[in-house]
Amino acid sequence: MIEQEATIWEGHPSHWTNFIFYLCCLPLVLLYGFGLLLALWKYLDTANNTVVITDQRIIEKRGILSKITRELELYRVRDIQHSEPFFLRIFGLSSIVLTTMDHDNPVQTIKGIDKGLEIKEKLRLAIEKRRDLKGVRELDVH
Repeated sequence: MIEQEATIWEGHPSHWTNFIFYLCCLPLVLLYGFGLLLALWKYLDTANNTVVITDQRIIEKRGILSKITRELELYRVRDIQHSEPFFLRIFGLSSIVLTTMDHDNPVQTIKGIDKGLEIKEKLRLAIEKRRDLKGVRELDVH
C-alpha cells in the first residue's frame, strides 16, 4: 500500500529576498540597459523556484531554461531554525533553515516565506513523526 503525502506548504520565495540585487541592477539599467536583463533573469529565477513541503519530504524545483528537482526526506533533518532577518521581517517574511544528514545538501534554506513560524512548527511536527515512523535515532559522539 502506497502512503499518500499531505502538503504542508507550497509556494515560491518572495521577490523581496532579491531587493538588494534589484537595487544594484538599477545603475546598470541607467548606464547600459544590461541591468534590466540581469533583474529580469533574477525575477524569472525566483518565480521558477517552487518549494513543496509535505509530511514526508521537501521538494524544490528550480530553473529557467533547464530544470532541477531536489528532494530532502524529512527523517534526514537534524535541526530546524526559524530566521527573521531585519529586512524580511519588515514585510512579514522569514526563512527556515534546515541542518540535514544529507551529504549533497547539509544545509537547506527556504527563504522569504509568509507565516514562517507557523510553517516551521508544522514542519517540526512532521519531522518528528517521520523520524518515529522510520525508526531514525541520532547519536552524538564526542
